[in-house]
Amino acid sequence: MQAPIAIDSRFAEVNGTKLRYLIAGQGDPVLLLHGFAQTSHMWRPLIAELAKTHTVIAPDLRGFGDSAKPDGGYDKKTMARDVHALTASLGHKRVAVAGHDIGLMVAYAYAAQYPSEIERIALMDAFLPGVGDWTTVWLLRDLWHFHFYGKTPLALVDGRERIYLEHFWNDFAADPARSVSEADRRFYAAAYAQPGAIKAGFEVFRAFEQDAKDFAGFATTKLTMPMLVLTGEKASGEFLIAQGRLVDDKVEGVVIKGSGHWLMDEAPDQVIPKLVAFFAG
Repeated sequence: MQAPIAIDSRFAEVNGTKLRYLIAGQGDPVLLLHGFAQTSHMWRPLIAELAKTHTVIAPDLRGFGDSAKPDGGYDKKTMARDVHALTASLGHKRVAVAGHDIGLMVAYAYAAQYPSEIERIALMDAFLPGVGDWTTVWLLRDLWHFHFYGKTPLALVDGRERIYLEHFWNDFAADPARSVSEADRRFYAAAYAQPGAIKAGFEVFRAFEQDAKDFAGFATTKLTMPMLVLTGEKASGEFLIAQGRLVDDKVEGVVIKGSGHWLMDEAPDQVIPKLVAFFAG
């Protein structure tokens, strides 16, 4: 029997901040970028498969998990520069990248800023601010939380982090009972209860206005690397696939049947094989 893949947890000082990251395996590097209400922890089931053939790097993004929580830098262009500095510090000149939710925005900002350094890119269920008719996207039914920041929201959520996060895990899932597991909910609730963590999460949404300006500029130059877009049938549906085709010439779009937003949690049996095959080239 093959021994389980060892996943190491490390820290790096990059781009003026401190990132904690998971790393495993050997081979061509694949970078995995988590989204809001989760951390790098979400990728562990995928890391176990990808690390058989790749070096897999999964950071906690700026402000999340065990990474530093500075006051600023939550526009996705800056967050992508953090991650680019991390991969460079590890000696990787070219990487493949996947991002879910906020992570897909960071992945796109990485590819748009360093197009010659990305082999292939996977975007997973959310949207690209500033690209196409983005203000009609399904997730915008929850527009309130994009403007939910500052003193009063912080005071309301303090000590009630799990209540706040439950809204996303339950209401963005096709079936709350088949969404993020109870063990993972406890893990993430503790991570987001750390000092500065919820504030950082709020700042990620506050930055969408800037992101929309940045991404509209990026989108004027199409990407040319292969792009896989995975969306939940009960979440982004065809919308993100259409956005992908506006920013890249080589897009494969797959709607994951029966899944909501939490693709890795709701439909791992569909999602993991697709990502492994895509990164195998």
